[in-house]
Amino acid sequence: MNVHTPLPVLSSLYPDRQLRAHCTDQRIGVSLNDLCHLELLLEPASERSLSGTLDRLSGNEVQQTHLVLAACEAAFARWPNLDQLRLATASSHVAIDSLVAEGLFQRVATDKVVCSAHALWQQTRPWLHKGNAAAYPQHFVQSGPVRHPLRPAPLPGTLYSRFIPWLGQTLTFEQVDLQRDLPAFNRWMNTPRVARFWEEQGSLEAHRAYLQKQLDDTHTLPLVGRFDGQSFGYFEVYWAKEDRIAPFYQAHDYDRGLHLLVGEEAFRGKHFYTAWFSSICHYLFLDDPRTQRIVCEPRHDNYRQIANFDRSGFAKIKHFDFPHKHALLVMLSRERFFSDRLYTPLDVVQPLHEGTIA
Repeated sequence: MNVHTPLPVLSSLYPDRQLRAHCTDQRIGVSLNDLCHLELLLEPASERSLSGTLDRLSGNEVQQTHLVLAACEAAFARWPNLDQLRLATASSHVAIDSLVAEGLFQRVATDKVVCSAHALWQQTRPWLHKGNAAAYPQHFVQSGPVRHPLRPAPLPGTLYSRFIPWLGQTLTFEQVDLQRDLPAFNRWMNTPRVARFWEEQGSLEAHRAYLQKQLDDTHTLPLVGRFDGQSFGYFEVYWAKEDRIAPFYQAHDYDRGLHLLVGEEAFRGKHFYTAWFSSICHYLFLDDPRTQRIVCEPRHDNYRQIANFDRSGFAKIKHFDFPHKHALLVMLSRERFFSDRLYTPLDVVQPLHEGTIA
């Protein structure tokens, strides 16, 4: 994407791209419906730090909070190697105080706050459609022999949105809608490339029953991924504590797991992969801040997928045997995901350290 092209921001709150940031080396301007409401005057502080002075901020309190958050998102999207954005304000702003309370900013002086990459990318409001809702209350229940936290029922519709600068498209993850998504799911599952590893070929009715089972199961969440509204793949998210994988490792209460497939050939390749894979991991870590690990169990001979997991920061833990396949357990930690900025393509940002963290 051209650096002078307006960048859509806060996709979860402004899905029609009506909130946009204009970034140059001298300023960040944020416009709502083509009217500029925020202007941040910039000067480089160091190679990985940027300083800005808030020169204009208008709108009501909610809009101002959105505008400041949008400017931070734009800064870290425009300059992916940035460690921190230092913001000076000439006067007190309720929006700034609110974002300090939420953890986006750390106040370092009466008129100065700092936003770090870690803080920005762990905010929920830019990407999750449930906004900054508190974590679901912890209450333990029993499912057969397994004691685990009660899981929230997801809202139907879009759960996560993110504008992908290197594609110029908006990526969304949405809960499966049987009427809308069944034909594509059926076609994907009967594609030889997918069927080889999923082994779920079948009729429309068989696949309707399959998806309905996932929707009814409180430990799974079936999602469809879309780029600018066009479906491209299926993502089956699960809570590992209640899953068949739990006996094969020491599952924590909020570990998440994932099965996935890209059904549309037009959306295969590095540029799309770096967008959707980093984003599905981002979604899982944002959905509940108590999730510290994501696990996956690809078939041992799915070499392409295993190589992708490896490049995306997953540690190889061990091989083990399910009744239906010989699998490799791989794991990604929350610490590594955010510290090594795995929400951004690896050829843009260099990891801060080498090695794997389980």
